[in-house]
Amino acid sequence: MSISCALNWAQNRLARTNNLSSYEAKFEAEYLLTELLHVNRAHLIARPESTLPEPIKQAYTDAVNQRVMGKPIAYILGYREFWGLKLKTTPDTLIPRPDTETLVNETLKKITPQTQRLIDLGTGTGAIAIALATETENIEILATDLHFATLAIAKHNASEHQASISFIQSDWLQPFKSTQQFDIVVSNPPYIEENDQHLNQGDLRFEPPRALASGHDGLKAITTIIKQCQSRLKKDGWLLLEHGYTQGDQINALLDAHGYRSISTIKDYANLDRVTIGQR
Repeated sequence: MSISCALNWAQNRLARTNNLSSYEAKFEAEYLLTELLHVNRAHLIARPESTLPEPIKQAYTDAVNQRVMGKPIAYILGYREFWGLKLKTTPDTLIPRPDTETLVNETLKKITPQTQRLIDLGTGTGAIAIALATETENIEILATDLHFATLAIAKHNASEHQASISFIQSDWLQPFKSTQQFDIVVSNPPYIEENDQHLNQGDLRFEPPRALASGHDGLKAITTIIKQCQSRLKKDGWLLLEHGYTQGDQINALLDAHGYRSISTIKDYANLDRVTIGQR
């Protein structure tokens, strides 16, 4: 099978069964093949008649069939790019998304020469902590997750990128005493309402529910973190939270009610409310 035949087959199959536009189907078909061949898109365009090796043909067929069933591309390939880093990604982890780079950007802005300790709560693949570790020096970075299997993935990713991070299995900040304070606490916690219909659609169907939904209003985990940080943040320390694009006002109100100051909400690449921050 040639490259052009493989792409045409995949594009038609994806468009027909996944209700994708022709552009979306073409993008996914090309992306899967470039990743399996370890080449760029220009290679596909320049060599349309090249014959695919049998192992690649079989792997591509399997990948497209999995995608037709709705499986996220990150889980099919086993990794996802975030902050220019390739991160191992499995069904034990949330899939890193570009929106979360807003959280990394805002955290970097809050780091000063006086910053000593930073913690990432609910680290998942380790995306946030690893991105921060690659951009900073002389800061103790910790990362937590409640689930052992998830932490194992995060540790693997940190090792791959030589990121110095201490990983701890914990429920948010619960095991940390008020004497173990941090300059910065950052988190992308679950924030979808537990009965939200979107949980049964698209990639969300395959991601761990515990990493997506949090209570009837989506604010259970965020409220817990805000309360715990009252005694675990140093004076003038910062809490940075990712959230849904409709939740900015609610989280502003929660931070204000719990004594935080300098509260503000930052928009993501799509100009939607995505990160809210507050200072102790």
